[in-house]
Amino acid sequence: MNSLLQLRIELAGLNPAIWRRVVVPDAMTLPKLHRVIQAAMGWSDSHLHEFEIGGKRYGTPDPDWGAGDAVTSEKRATLAGCLAGAKSFRYIYDFGDNWEHLIKVEKSLPLDAHPLCPLCLAGANACPPEDVGGPPGYIDFLDAVADTLHPEHENMLDWCGGEFDPEAFDLDRTNKQLRRIKP
Repeated sequence: MNSLLQLRIELAGLNPAIWRRVVVPDAMTLPKLHRVIQAAMGWSDSHLHEFEIGGKRYGTPDPDWGAGDAVTSEKRATLAGCLAGAKSFRYIYDFGDNWEHLIKVEKSLPLDAHPLCPLCLAGANACPPEDVGGPPGYIDFLDAVADTLHPEHENMLDWCGGEFDPEAFDLDRTNKQLRRIKP
């Protein structure tokens, strides 16, 4: 423990890929990692989430949920403690839209490799709008905003705030968001 991890976070089921490469301390708690993923991807943290690491589910336990679907509290869980040698894991955001993020541990780095952590090193493509309907809804959304003759073109543009560039990714803006998160 006590190192940095370089992670590649990619939304599953979309082409071209929407991804981010971030560096975080391995001692980071899962709630803070959740905040990092939200900021790096561009989500607004409006929905529930869950991690699946090494076959175990971490999130916010719900006492009204069935015992067979038990979720371990993420509150004090650290990334290093949960990984236990695993090189990849999943993060699900918005159980309705079911945004599955595939997260790969690319490498371990010394703590002094990046003094400003968390940090986004690279990424590609814009985060889908919240509540767009998961990957299938996002594909339909992109079709509508790209085609001025599409019957939903104007409605979709109004709904998302007037414009949407699916290739947009602003590394500086992402890192400004990440700097608000203390490791």
